[in-house]
Amino acid sequence: MNDEVIDKTAADEDGFALDNRTVSAVLLAVAAGDGARLGELLEPMHSADIADLLEQVDSGRRREILLLAPWHFDGEVLSELDETLREEVIAFLPPEVLAEAVRDLDSDDVVDLIEDLEPPQQEAILDALEDADRVAVEQALGYPEYSAGRLMQREVVRAPEHWTVGETIDHMRANKKTLPDQFYHVIVVDPGIRPVGYVTLGKLLSAKRSVPLTDILEDSFRTIPVTQPGAEVAYLFKQYHLISAPVVDEGGRLVGVITIDDAMNVLDEEHEEDYLRLAGVGDTSLSDKVLTTAKGRFPWLMVNLVTANVAASVISQFEATIQQIVLLAVLMPIVASMGGNAGTQSLAVAVRALATRDLTASNTWRVVRREALVGVLNGLAFGAMMGAVVALWFGEPMIGAVIAVALLLTLIGAAVGGVLIPIALERAGVDPAVASGPFVTTITDIVGFFVFLGIATMVLL
Repeated sequence: MNDEVIDKTAADEDGFALDNRTVSAVLLAVAAGDGARLGELLEPMHSADIADLLEQVDSGRRREILLLAPWHFDGEVLSELDETLREEVIAFLPPEVLAEAVRDLDSDDVVDLIEDLEPPQQEAILDALEDADRVAVEQALGYPEYSAGRLMQREVVRAPEHWTVGETIDHMRANKKTLPDQFYHVIVVDPGIRPVGYVTLGKLLSAKRSVPLTDILEDSFRTIPVTQPGAEVAYLFKQYHLISAPVVDEGGRLVGVITIDDAMNVLDEEHEEDYLRLAGVGDTSLSDKVLTTAKGRFPWLMVNLVTANVAASVISQFEATIQQIVLLAVLMPIVASMGGNAGTQSLAVAVRALATRDLTASNTWRVVRREALVGVLNGLAFGAMMGAVVALWFGEPMIGAVIAVALLLTLIGAAVGGVLIPIALERAGVDPAVASGPFVTTITDIVGFFVFLGIATMVLL
C-alpha cells in the first residue's frame, strides 16, 4: 500500500485522524530515520492526536519521534499529553523548542502543564517565559492546588463600567495583539477593578455603539473566589450553564477568568477519578510502569483480602450446617454474587449523585426508600426464579425456599447499604469513591452468607 493510500485511509477511517494505519506509517518513518516523512505525517494531525500517538508507543520510539521532528510538538501537544509522560517528553525536547511551545500557551495552560512536574522541569519552562508571563504563572502556583487560582487564566478582556459599546470595540481593535486567543465575555469593572457584570461578544457586536455596557449586562453573572476548590467551580459551570466567570481575590478585585473548557476538564477528571477509585486502581495510566501499577493496586487488593477473611469467618460459624447439607456450598456463591452486584449498582448511583450534589440531606431517605423497594422487587423476582430452579433441578423445595428468602433479604440489604455507606463516609469526611467499595462488598457478603446459612440452619436442621 502506498503512502497516499495510507494517508487517506488514516484520515477517513471511522472519522478519526489517528488509527492503526497512521501509527504504522509513523513507526515506519521512525524506523527509517526519515524526519521529513514523519513531519509530513504529523503536520495535518490535531494536537490531541499527536499526544495520543506519543502515549501509544513505547518510551524508545517516543524518544525517536521527538528527536526526529521536535518542532511539531508545541504547547498544545504538551497540554493534551498524559501527565505521567510530560516530564519524559519535556526532557527530550531541545530548549529552544520548549521555549517556543510554552510561549504560545495561555497562563492557565502553562500552570496545568508544569504544576505536576519536578522542580528542574518547572524551572526550564519558567525560564522560557517572558517576565510578565512568568510572574503570572508563579502567582498562580502560589494558590492552593485544585483551586480556582490554578484554573484561571490571567489574560482578561475588561472594560470600565462607564464605557459604551463603541468605546469597548475600539479598545479591543487597538489592542488586538494582547487579546486572548479565545474569550467569550468582556468583563465590566468598577474603578476598584471589581467586576460588576459581563457582556457577551454577541450582544457587544449587535448593539449600537452608543449603548452603555451596563445596559446589556448578562443575568448569569457571578464571581468565583480565587481559593474556591476546582470541583465546586466545575459544579457552578454545570449547574448554571456558565461559559466563563471572573475570578476575584479576597478584596473582590478581578485577577483572572475561568472558561468553560477548563471547568469541564475538571469535571471530566473528577468523573474519571471516581470511576478509577471505585475500581480500586487510583490515578493510573496505560503508560505507567509495572511496579508503579502494582503498587497502586496493592492497597485495594489488601483491603479486599481482609474483608474476604471476615466473610470467611462468617461461613466458618456454619461449618456443621454445610457439612450436613453440601448443596448449600454450591448455592452460596450465587447469593454472594447477586448481593455484590446489587450493592455495586446502588453504590454507583449514590457516588455519582453525591458528586453531582443531587443526593443531599433533604432527599436521603427518599432515595433509601426507593432503593429498598428496588431491592424488594428484584429480590422477589430473582428469589422466585432461583427457588424454582433449586426445587426442580435438585429436587429440594425447602432449600429452594431458603435461597429465595435469602436472595430477597440480601438484595434489600445490598441496595440500602449501597446508598447509606457512601453517604455515611462523605459525612465522616472520607471520599466515598475511595472507601465505599470494600465496605459494600464486605457487608453484602456477610449479610448474604449469614442470612442464607442462618435460615438454612433454622429451617433444615
